[in-house]
Amino acid sequence: MKPFIPQLVYIEPQALEYPLGVELKKKFEEMNIEIKETTSHNQIRNLPGESDLEKYRVAKSTLVVGVRRTLKFDTSKPSAEYAIPLATGCMGHCHYCYLQTTLGSKPYIRTYVNLEDIFGQAQKYMEERKPEITRFEAACTSDIVGIDHLTHSLKKTIEFIGGTELGRLRFVTKFHHVDHLLDAKHNGKTRFRFSVNSRYVIKNFEPGTSNFDERLEAARKVAHAGYPLGFIVAPIYMHDEWQEGYFELFQRLSDSLQGVDLSDLTFELIQHRFTKPAKKVIQKHYPKTKLELDEEKRKYKWGRYGIGKYVYKDEDANDIEQTIRGYIAHFFPKAEIQYFT
Repeated sequence: MKPFIPQLVYIEPQALEYPLGVELKKKFEEMNIEIKETTSHNQIRNLPGESDLEKYRVAKSTLVVGVRRTLKFDTSKPSAEYAIPLATGCMGHCHYCYLQTTLGSKPYIRTYVNLEDIFGQAQKYMEERKPEITRFEAACTSDIVGIDHLTHSLKKTIEFIGGTELGRLRFVTKFHHVDHLLDAKHNGKTRFRFSVNSRYVIKNFEPGTSNFDERLEAARKVAHAGYPLGFIVAPIYMHDEWQEGYFELFQRLSDSLQGVDLSDLTFELIQHRFTKPAKKVIQKHYPKTKLELDEEKRKYKWGRYGIGKYVYKDEDANDIEQTIRGYIAHFFPKAEIQYFT
């Protein structure tokens, strides 16, 4: 698939006080993309479209260039100590995505240009935790790789962390547009992870993202560029013949990684879950989705901020975990499984 190009750009005036804001404005002007001014992303109104669905799709292709005002980083367990805020929103249309609800009625993409402020805050967190390692997750609220060919914010962050003693960076992506990141001075301190899944899940629930083969080609590239490599299998979903589907996934993964150094390979395993608000939004945005959202088939689990979620019942969850762990042990016996949740 082609790299993301926004069809509409909003720029906050304060963003033009930063070099990256000026650079992006010039870039989008040269690309003849429509640019509008907004005092704040919260003031964006009346996106084009006659129906809610049309407006939603326009919003997913709208980019807001702004300033990150809140510099207190969220926690990001279990993958990292903190989420480093480089962007919010995603151009992908994954039916199950938790951003469906966390972004509410504003699913456009926001990129933050005050990187020096963000890096300064990250440095403070590292100072507070030394001599412990501090891990930062860059893909909690976006698929940062999906826009980085435009902004290079992620590349700058990789090099910033690469120059620290106790910082580590992590992010995950469903996009294969990684060529500009291959020469970044990462110094082995950034783990580049790809989201992978069975054919059924990618085909039915992940429109607007790179296909499986494109992701695997990108994984080979970043591994050869010396990045520590990881894969997130998420969401693990019990579709018809799911055992065969996930076995094939790991078989294809193994075949594609022949000749790659896998001595530091990691996996993270996340079962499918949803909340009541998410179910409502998913069914509104993707009315023809095949995603199974039957609360009777699930177990209710309390989550952060008192918002519960529906996960698989214990028997099903155990089946998923043992099955996937078995496949990884078979195909990647030296890999580390960091968690199942």
